[in-house]
Amino acid sequence: MSAGSATKSKSLFRMECAVRIDIHAAPEKIWALLTDAAAFPRWNSTVKSIEGRIAPGETLKLVTTAVPDRVFKLRVSAFTPPQTMVWRDGAAPMFQGVRTYTLTPRGSGVTEFAMSEVFSGLMLPMIAGSLPDFGPSFERYAADLKKAAESR
Repeated sequence: MSAGSATKSKSLFRMECAVRIDIHAAPEKIWALLTDAAAFPRWNSTVKSIEGRIAPGETLKLVTTAVPDRVFKLRVSAFTPPQTMVWRDGAAPMFQGVRTYTLTPRGSGVTEFAMSEVFSGLMLPMIAGSLPDFGPSFERYAADLKKAAESR
């Protein structure tokens, strides 16, 4: 995967989109951006709004520019500052979306940001065609985060 370019893979019951990019900022600075729900729309052009607290076990209401007429109700299911965070939507085994954020220090003030979303479940073959192409929004998300973190 080239830096900032989204990759996609698909099988019958699993679909994934991922992006990674190097950011010249400390993990703590990036983590602060990723966990401030109210500030998200100011730096992230893919997010219209997030309601709720981005914290362990909390529920979020997310509205994106990719699907502006839908409110995604997500649960923060993993939270290890400033390394990893996981948001979940849906109900396995029928259909589930799992978004994973990972921050990895690379030295010399560089942190690798990685984000992946895996959709899976028995209903995926029936609804995969109605899901948007997440590639462009993942690329914008990573670029927006890089710009915000490096300008602070």
